[in-house]
Amino acid sequence: MEIKKKATAGTLESSDIFVQVEPNDNGIEINLTSIVYNQFGEDIERTVREVLSEFDVKRVKIQLKDRGAVECAIRARIETALRRAEGME
Repeated sequence: MEIKKKATAGTLESSDIFVQVEPNDNGIEINLTSIVYNQFGEDIERTVREVLSEFDVKRVKIQLKDRGAVECAIRARIETALRRAEGME
């Protein structure tokens, strides 16, 4: 999947995650801030990389602001942002 434009998904509400993706010529760049980073930061980053791999995304800058979202919400928000960035939604 090619990221063609900047796109977002999610909110900054409690138990949600805000995701912003944009094209990046320098590979994959992940910027994560989370209220539960110490406990779950590595797990969230692993989930991000899994979703990017599933969609075959090789060049993206992705910024995530987590407010305690569960894994299925994280996956859904990333997928939505990626599809919007590709122009499918």
